[in-house]
Amino acid sequence: MPADNPDNQRPFLGGALDFIPHELRLRIASGVAIGVVAFAMLYWSPVAFAVLTFLIAAAMSWEWGRIVRGEMPDRALVVHVIAVFFAAVLVTNDMAGLSVLTAVIGAAVVAALAIGSGRARLSGAGVIYTALPIIALIWLRSDEPLGFLATLFVLIAVAVTDIGAYVSGRTIGGPKLWPAISPNKTWSGLLGGVTAAGFTGLLFSFFTGSGSALWLAGLGLATGLVAQCGDLAESALKRHFGLKDSGGLIPGHGGFMDRMDGIVTASVLAALIGFAIDAYAPARALLYGS
Repeated sequence: MPADNPDNQRPFLGGALDFIPHELRLRIASGVAIGVVAFAMLYWSPVAFAVLTFLIAAAMSWEWGRIVRGEMPDRALVVHVIAVFFAAVLVTNDMAGLSVLTAVIGAAVVAALAIGSGRARLSGAGVIYTALPIIALIWLRSDEPLGFLATLFVLIAVAVTDIGAYVSGRTIGGPKLWPAISPNKTWSGLLGGVTAAGFTGLLFSFFTGSGSALWLAGLGLATGLVAQCGDLAESALKRHFGLKDSGGLIPGHGGFMDRMDGIVTASVLAALIGFAIDAYAPARALLYGS
């Protein structure tokens, strides 16, 4: 009989998945885990979702400081996180305007504290970058009874954009989108991701029975495009400082900034659309366009 060999004793499923690169398997596993936790907290309540978004924003604050100023923590990071915390608390208590003002004041204080590092403007911008998306998401989620669906739409549209861009970019390839900033991104990936987000809008309306199908399809296209712009902006920041990932907190994804870059811009767009149409019912405005 052949000698025992660990390779002969691998679980069937593990062997069946050997054709998938290890990094991609990590990416899928961590992506599913994040998705499950996010959906559970989103569904649970606006307060639970606010807690989750703050924790993510705090991690992003640390990553931003590490990228821009180097070793963490420092005084600017402490003020950064405190500003994001109070912004989250205020918008959760229906004080969105004060929440935005808190973020602006926090940005000014952080910039002042970082003057000695020579990165004052970027340090201050980090507060806006991490605070505005959680203000936008919590504000939308708190608008009952449609807050859950409106926020879910934004998150799904961004996730589908990422998947569509990855799949179409890998299978079709072609000209690079912006090689100086992100060498792996292609025009086919951009078009594939945005198209997938638009199609998702149609499906979202069909399966949830909410919103106008054509409106949500158009909103999906806009969300997908803005999410890709957010991805490129974060890539430009990392490229400026010679980094590949914002951190290593998420297996297969790098840091939280790497995972949330599209959500940052897409959530702000969603909140602005809701505000422009009906500031008193932003979730309904986002889903129905009226």
